[in-house]
Amino acid sequence: MKFLDEAKVYIRSGDGGAGAVSFRREKFIEFGGPDGGDGGRGGDVWVEAVNGLNTLIDFRFQQHFKGATGVHGMGRNRTGANGASVTLKVPVGTQIFEEDNETLIVDMTVEGQRFRLAAGGNGGFGNAHFKSSTNQAPNWANPGLEGDEKTIWLRLKLIADAGLVGLPNAGKSTFLAACTRARPKIANYPFTTLHPNLGVATVDGREFILADIPGLIEGAHEGVGIGDRFLGHVERTRVLLHLVSAQEEKVGTAYKTVKHELEAYGGGLVDKPEIVALSQIDVLDEAELKKKAKELEKACGQKPLLLSAATGRGMTDALRALRAEIDGIGAAGDGE
Repeated sequence: MKFLDEAKVYIRSGDGGAGAVSFRREKFIEFGGPDGGDGGRGGDVWVEAVNGLNTLIDFRFQQHFKGATGVHGMGRNRTGANGASVTLKVPVGTQIFEEDNETLIVDMTVEGQRFRLAAGGNGGFGNAHFKSSTNQAPNWANPGLEGDEKTIWLRLKLIADAGLVGLPNAGKSTFLAACTRARPKIANYPFTTLHPNLGVATVDGREFILADIPGLIEGAHEGVGIGDRFLGHVERTRVLLHLVSAQEEKVGTAYKTVKHELEAYGGGLVDKPEIVALSQIDVLDEAELKKKAKELEKACGQKPLLLSAATGRGMTDALRALRAEIDGIGAAGDGE
């Protein structure tokens, strides 16, 4: 399935049905009086967060959503039927913005969450509604109110517990494939990953969701490479696993490059708990490994984990470290 994390959509709720002008006509009843019914209400436009979706690709093929018009009122005091509503089904984690792409309307963070984006127009009153002691035979009725219309933006931010960041070819996709059932594309060239991938990791019988985003390079916040557009998908994560490849000539510089891009992006990413790991260590001998681990520790200010997704070395320790951070932050954040 192709990936799409932003879509522009036009929505319009249904117009209300018009009220009816009608008079009662029955044999032997000389003055029947008005009996025009009210029009039905126009259909609403709703958005609903559903399970099983992780892309907005469906909105590439359909960008217009309209509620149905309410049925007009009829004689014999018959009210018109309400127009059918329409529902946009989106993945959990989708944000809805106004046309300016800045004003947030609603953040769909819970499965089953529903929000009315546009209310249908009310139906018009029939002439029976206007009967009074001074006007026994009104011969007018109200038209239905028009529905609302607007253009909105859908922006998806995947909901994961932990996120993987690093330069291209840092081993993020390999790590994800080794500890989850996700099958991202893996190859020995930069930018193999072109869109975020999710997987469910398990450690000590407990599960958490892991997100892998395309690699960052220097200048990503200015659009260099793939840019930083996918960093929004790790804004919701509780902890970041920063992978630095042992194949980098200067691992300290590699770490600082990604750290600078996270800081330039904003979104609170640099304030998130970070676990640093030296990945792909199976390519080094012990002496070189110690040297690069020390260099990375000096750059990041913490002792990095040593891991190799190919051999499995250090993988369990990394998953346990992530799980511990997730549990710790979750317990502290319950009261917020």
